[in-house]
Amino acid sequence: MEVVSTKLTKKLIIEIEELVSEGWYANKSEVIRDAIRDLIKKLKVERLESAIKEDIEWGLYGE
Repeated sequence: MEVVSTKLTKKLIIEIEELVSEGWYANKSEVIRDAIRDLIKKLKVERLESAIKEDIEWGLYGE
């Protein structure tokens, strides 16, 4: 794995540490990796939905 350093606000660190202490994740890295995976998945879905919408509009209106 590659290491990527970043700066986070104290509030984010506290939230991440709470998730770990509550047992939702084994460590902070897991929380961050999971959040990034979710963001990538969400953005891919949004792009796909946008492309489908454009195709439908083009099919209906030829624009």
